[in-house]
Amino acid sequence: MRLAVAFIAAAALSALPASAQAAPLLPPPGKVFAGVTGGYDTIGFERQTGRHPAVFQFFSAWNGSLEYIFRGAEQSQSRLMMHISTDRGGREVITPKGIATGEGDGFILNLGDRIAEHGAPVYIRLMSEMNAHWNKYCAYLPSGRRRGPQYTTRWYRQAWRRFVLVMRGGPTAEVNAKLRALHLPPVDSARDELAQPEVSFLWVPQVAGAPDVPGNAPRAYWPGSRYVDWVGTDFYAKFPNWSGLERFYRQFRGKPFVFAEWALWGRDDAAFVRSLFRWTRGHRRVRMMLYNQGVRDAGPFNLAHYPRGLATLRRVLRAPRFAEFTPEYRR
Repeated sequence: MRLAVAFIAAAALSALPASAQAAPLLPPPGKVFAGVTGGYDTIGFERQTGRHPAVFQFFSAWNGSLEYIFRGAEQSQSRLMMHISTDRGGREVITPKGIATGEGDGFILNLGDRIAEHGAPVYIRLMSEMNAHWNKYCAYLPSGRRRGPQYTTRWYRQAWRRFVLVMRGGPTAEVNAKLRALHLPPVDSARDELAQPEVSFLWVPQVAGAPDVPGNAPRAYWPGSRYVDWVGTDFYAKFPNWSGLERFYRQFRGKPFVFAEWALWGRDDAAFVRSLFRWTRGHRRVRMMLYNQGVRDAGPFNLAHYPRGLATLRRVLRAPRFAEFTPEYRR
C-alpha cells in the first residue's frame, strides 16, 4: 500500500505543470522589491535615493561575459536579474529558431551551472520587449512586414519554452521528454542530470506592439503559463500609455507583475513618479519595480537630471512596503 501511495504521489508530481514546481521568488507578503537597472554598481542609485536596491538588473548578451555580472550583484548585496538579448555589440548571435532547435544549448547549460554556483536566486528576463522592432528577435520590421522565417512568433514561443525547460534542469531524460512533447530536439548534453538553479522567469513585452499590427500584439508571443513566473512591462515618462498598461495588466492575470524598467525621461516630471506609484498601490500584483538608471551617468534616465522627480522618489521609497534587501541578504 505504501508503495502504491508513493507511486501515485510521484506520478501526480510529474504531471504538474512546470510553473507548479518553479518559485516566482516573491518578496515577503505585503512587500515590493524596488531595484535598479543598468550600470556596474548600485552606489550612485543608493546615494541619490537613500535606499538600497533589493534587485540589481544587468543587460547581458547571448554568449557574453558573465563574471562581472555575478560579481556586481554579490558586491552590491542585491538579488541578480539578467536581461538576456541575442544582440551582442550590434551583431545577432542566434535567432529564435536557433535557440528553439538547440543551437544555443551550450550557453543555457553553462549559465545554469554558473547560477547554481552563485548559490542565490536569480531572475531571468529573457529576450524582453520582444514585440518591439528594435530588437532582433522581434517577428516584425518597422514597416510592419515580417522579419523572416527564423523570427516568427511561433519560434519565439518555442525558444522561450526550450530555454526554461533546459534552465530548470533535472534528469536529462525528463527534460528531453518535455522537449519531445513540444516537437523539439533533445538537449545537447551527455550529462544524466542538468543543474537546477533557483531561477524565476520574467516575460516582459511592450504593452502594445511596435509596429502595432495584430500579429505583433503581446499575446502572440505568450509561451504559456507553465513557462512564465512573472508578467510585466517597461514604462517610461516620455511614453506613458496608461490605458494600454491597464489593459495589459488585466489581460495576463494570475502572475506577479514587474516593472522591469521604468524611468523619467526628457523632463523633470514628479507627477509621473507620483502617478506610477499610485497605480502600483491600486494594483496589488505589482511586486517589483526597477528604475533604469542607464549604463552611463550622462544618460537620459539618470536621476541627477530630475531633482523634483528624485525628491518624490526618495519620499515614496521610504514607505514600509518597499523592501531594501532580499532574504539572502537581509540585515
